[in-house]
Amino acid sequence: MNEPTVFIIDDDLSIRKGLTRLVKATGFNAESYESAADFLDSGKCLEHGCIILDVHMPGMTGPELQEKLVEAGCSMPIIFLSAHGDVPTTARAMKKGAVDFLTKPVNVDELLTAIDVSLIQDHENRNQSEETSSIIELMKQLTAREHEVMTYVITGMLNKQIAGEMEISEETVKIHRGRVMQKLGIVSVAELVRLCEKAGISPAIAGDQ
Repeated sequence: MNEPTVFIIDDDLSIRKGLTRLVKATGFNAESYESAADFLDSGKCLEHGCIILDVHMPGMTGPELQEKLVEAGCSMPIIFLSAHGDVPTTARAMKKGAVDFLTKPVNVDELLTAIDVSLIQDHENRNQSEETSSIIELMKQLTAREHEVMTYVITGMLNKQIAGEMEISEETVKIHRGRVMQKLGIVSVAELVRLCEKAGISPAIAGDQ
């Protein structure tokens, strides 16, 4: 994995230069952008790292960029900087996943702590994303029937009950259930439930088939 980069987005040149020097002095890579649009155009939003983002900028504001990044599936943690203590803006930003909201002039220790927390979070986010992708790939091995049986199994239903819902024999349910476990490399329903939760697969609702 590439080394993480701290992306600094602020329309104030002196702040960009100061933050860039500070971040590089701590041993991290740093890149700076004058506007939210410039950062979006860079195509760097899916890279490993975090973002230090000014709230009030000409054109696209910091919170507006945050919304676009969320829509684009960018999970890179954001540290907001603002010259004003705007409580509603802070609350909305934090609700949407911002790591911290610091006021200018920023306290160096608080900023470095926020960067450390952000990079740890980014690492964890990416590990979870990779695990989810691996599980989804495993799920693709299942046939449509096996997938259907699986959605009933994770509700805790017995084979006999599943057979009744699907209008197939109990023996057929056992076979499909066994193949699901084999293909996914697991042995318990608890493991199956965990995998389905990570993959975003919902249990079947009896009577809906």
